Amino acid sequence: MKLVTFENSARQSRIGALFSEDRIVDLHTACALYLRDVGKETIFYRLADALVPPDMRALFRGGDTSLDAARKALDHVARLDANITGPRGETVLYQRSDVQLKAPIIPKKFFHTAGNFREHHEEATKAGFSHPVMPWIVFLQNTDAIIGPDEPVIYPEHLTQELDYELELAVVLKKAGKHFTPEEASSYVGGYVIFNDITARDIQRREMKSGVFSFCKGIDTFCPLGPWIVTADEIPDAHNLAMELRVNGESRQRSHSSKMSVKIPEILSHYSPMGYSAGDVVSTGTVSGVAAFSGDPKAWYLKPGDVMECEIEKIGVLRNPVISWEKAYGQKPAALATQETTK
Repeated sequence: MKLVTFENSARQSRIGALFSEDRIVDLHTACALYLRDVGKETIFYRLADALVPPDMRALFRGGDTSLDAARKALDHVARLDANITGPRGETVLYQRSDVQLKAPIIPKKFFHTAGNFREHHEEATKAGFSHPVMPWIVFLQNTDAIIGPDEPVIYPEHLTQELDYELELAVVLKKAGKHFTPEEASSYVGGYVIFNDITARDIQRREMKSGVFSFCKGIDTFCPLGPWIVTADEIPDAHNLAMELRVNGESRQRSHSSKMSVKIPEILSHYSPMGYSAGDVVSTGTVSGVAAFSGDPKAWYLKPGDVMECEIEKIGVLRNPVISWEKAYGQKPAALATQETTK
């Protein structure tokens, strides 16, 4: 399944699954319909609330039981007429053009892996922009910075002049756990999602002097995630996926998930002493080709008007525009406005 979070015309947040290229199934309503029609349940809404709640984190808290219930609901809808409605007359099938896709999940914790693709670390070393990463490091992402597909990254020109992109594959955990081995890790994987690790490089350079960096990556809107979560059963080998990031149609990053130095089971196991909650997200590192380590960083850094497309095989395309602070908020940042009036 390709699991989405969306807002309908009433601005209600719902979870769904792609039914076709242009339609989305409301999974909670579909589950109630399945329980009524097939399960012959009389308290079908109450059971649907428990099995397939209209919240992605809650769905993953249900683990395999909830994911299996969602699949049965999706299959049930596929056997019915396209004009079906829910038990109370609700919409079951939405046109994608009639809803707004949001970030598929807002995790309790977002574990961030850096330095895992050696090609990225090697290009950083050649560019003189590095510190020891042997063979990886971890930090926690600011989950309030998460945005979804087609939502804009807001360029904070008063904070940075070197805005960069980083394409990454991320893992969504389907159950809570801690202190598990790499061999046990696969039982925790619920699905995969695309992550674009937006980074302010000038801020990062300052932070790296102390051996850490997080502010440079955790600024508001710096965490595009989506466009949906592809469940693990549809991606039998997450280390066999082509990866590409484009800016305004131009290929910038192109690589393959097989080039990870440390594989996903080891990553998940290594972080597990910190404890996972169901629905937590773990990134796996970016590939080579970022602007900062190119031959002409100034020409490649992001600017308002740019459109980024992150594509990972078997998952899809995560697309986000870059817009100015002034366009987002209708005014210049206070810091810049003050500078201009004092000149």
